[in-house]
This record gives sequence, C-alpha cells and structure tokens, in this order.
Amino acid sequence: IGGTVGYTSELTDYYINAINNTDIANQQKENQDIDIFSGKTFMQLQLEEIDQYIIDNKEPIADLGKDDIQKFNDYASKVNFKSTYQNNLKTLGVTDLDDPDYISFYATDFKSKDELKDFIADYNALQEDENLISYTDYVDIMMSSITVIINAITYVLIGFVTISLVVSSIMIGIITYISVLERIKEIGLLRSIGASKKDISRVFNAETLIIGFVSGLLGILITLLLTVPINIILTSLAEIPAIAVLPFIPAIVLILISMGLTLIAGFIPSKIAAKKNPVEALRTE
Repeated sequence: IGGTVGYTSELTDYYINAINNTDIANQQKENQDIDIFSGKTFMQLQLEEIDQYIIDNKEPIADLGKDDIQKFNDYASKVNFKSTYQNNLKTLGVTDLDDPDYISFYATDFKSKDELKDFIADYNALQEDENLISYTDYVDIMMSSITVIINAITYVLIGFVTISLVVSSIMIGIITYISVLERIKEIGLLRSIGASKKDISRVFNAETLIIGFVSGLLGILITLLLTVPINIILTSLAEIPAIAVLPFIPAIVLILISMGLTLIAGFIPSKIAAKKNPVEALRTE
C-alpha cells in the first residue's frame, strides 16, 4: 500500500541534536587538532597529502618539516586538503543550524517559485559581492531541457503542417481551375443573362469558401473523434486523464484558416473565369 509520511521540523531538530551529541562527534570537537580516525594530527596528514601531491604532479621534491611554513603554504595553496577538522565534522554528520551549507526551498507552484527568484534578485541587487546569494533552480533546469525538446518537436511538426498546407492549397487551386474549364459554357450563359465579371468571380470564390469550410469542419470532427481513443490509451498507460483536448476557440480559428487558404488558392482561377469572353464561352462544347 503506497502512501506519504509527513513529519514536523521537531524530528529534524531531534535528529541533528542526536548526531551532534554522539561520543565520536564530541571526541572530535574536544580534539580539534587531531584526526580521531587515524590518531594523527591534521598537520601530519596534510603533510602526507602534500607529499602525495608532489609525487602525483611530478613537482620538485622538497622535504617539509613542521617549521617550514613558507614551503608548506606554497604547496597548501595548490592542494585541496581532505584531512581537516571541518571535513571530519561533515563526515560524522555534525550540523550547525546557525551555519548551514545550503538551504532548500520548495515552492508550492510556479508562481511562488518565480516570486522567490524575484525576491533573491532584488536582494542581490542591494548587496556586495561577498553577500550575494547563489542558487540552483533544479526545476527550471529540468523544464528548460523539456522545453528545448518540445520546441524542437513543435518546429518539426510546423514544418510538416506548412508543407501540407502548401500542397493542399495548390491542389485546391488546380481543382478550381479544372472546374472553370469544365464550366465555360455555364460561364457564357451567366454572362449572357447579365452577370458581371465580379459575379462570375464571386461564384467561384463562394465555392472555394464552401470547400474550405467543409474540409475544416471535417478535420475538426475527425480530431474530436480521435481524442477519445487517444485519451483512453494515455490514461491506461501513463495515468494522465484527458490530455488530448481541442478547445472551442482554436477549433473555430482553424476552420477560418482553412476557409482563408482555400479562398486564396481559388483566387487566380476565379479571375480567369471572370475574364472569359461570353461569346466564345457559349460556343464551347
């Protein structure tokens, strides 16, 4: 049975105090110059680390004594000592609540996280370099990586959609032009009974608008039907309910875009139809 365990800050304080007051921790605190794990002084251990550094880096060997402060400081500036009083305390888990290494903040939502970042930025703007607060936003790092992946996928999909729109627009233009060629005699009849060139153009523009509306509406209906099995599959696999949704306003916008594209695609054929000579059009079989 899964579940969540919650605890108050009192447990944290109790845990820290219990570690800080262990025998081995108190022994190290009482002997700040001696490493309780080896029984040697930190100076002896650091001299050994310097000797190892000299061997590993093939630097000129120098015999260091306890009183050779200058040479010790020269090499100490190059070595990251592991044998120190503070490192031993960290190894033992000793914690000073007044001097933490870091503090973790857990925001309840993205708005709170942004407000916290703004607060830190405002604080840093008023401080000197040594008092600046540095932080790592792990959520922002993960979201940035996810955003990059999503953007890449989005751009690829936009490319495919753009190609599809261009091809479909060309096909609509060809279909409209074929319709003009097959209805030349009808165009001649309309012109002979008083229809103007604009009227002929409007007839074909209206037809392309109807094609765009019907095709856009069919696309929306098919999308709505597909969201049902998609949501069922995602819910069963990832336990994410109703992730595939087509909002009403975007659906209307998509239909309008479809109508606009078909109108543009049929613009040239409609102008060709309007310019047909009515006498020649009537003679066409």
